[in-house]
Amino acid sequence: MADIFPMMNLLRRLADNTSRDSLASKLRRRRFQFFKELMSAVHKKPFRILDVGGTLDFWKRMGFLAESEDIELTLLNLFRMESHYPHVTTAVGDGRDMKEFHDGEFDAVFSNSVIEHVGDFGDRKSFAEEVRRVGNAYFIQTPNLYFPIEPHFLFPFFQFLPVGLKALLLKHFTIGWHWAAKDIEKAKKTVSSVRLLGKTELARLFPDGQIYRERLLGMTKSLIVLRPWSISRERGALRKSAG
Repeated sequence: MADIFPMMNLLRRLADNTSRDSLASKLRRRRFQFFKELMSAVHKKPFRILDVGGTLDFWKRMGFLAESEDIELTLLNLFRMESHYPHVTTAVGDGRDMKEFHDGEFDAVFSNSVIEHVGDFGDRKSFAEEVRRVGNAYFIQTPNLYFPIEPHFLFPFFQFLPVGLKALLLKHFTIGWHWAAKDIEKAKKTVSSVRLLGKTELARLFPDGQIYRERLLGMTKSLIVLRPWSISRERGALRKSAG
């Protein structure tokens, strides 16, 4: 099946997180630097981080694993991962019900582009409540609902189309990172697996959080909601980074 429009390959190159020089990778590194600036204000050692939905590959790409002897990192995901790093633990679990962790067990909970995949509002509410329960602080990023290019399908305003139309398009075309589906039911399942959030919903889910905008070409590409762990020093650094 063909791509839905000729510019799709260009958009894929810009959005390719596996390429160090892509726009997406540069934005991720800038975002992660923002997170590291927050941690630099904390003198607690070891600093315990839980990444909900995280992978070793992400932290390797951020250049973090080799330099983080004072960090205890736990990666929670739906699938099993192997870690050969003494300060990195992996676990299989669901961010909507993290019963394996105690209240306040982690100094910070980190999550990058995950909450939009966990389901409907009830699922996202459970995710947010668990993040707030197990972490003394949190740093949650998600693509902005109102950015013109939907980041998973790389299609303008795809997020606002009816599910039936999105599924029909995916049935006949390769869209973004998703190959054309074999049947309409599979297409519906794929397009329904992403539910982007706007600032209002994010604020509702994290009422004790502060929301920052990640901008691209003057528009809000992503949103970051956080509950800071060092309020006095954190505010100036965040405003400078969030620009």
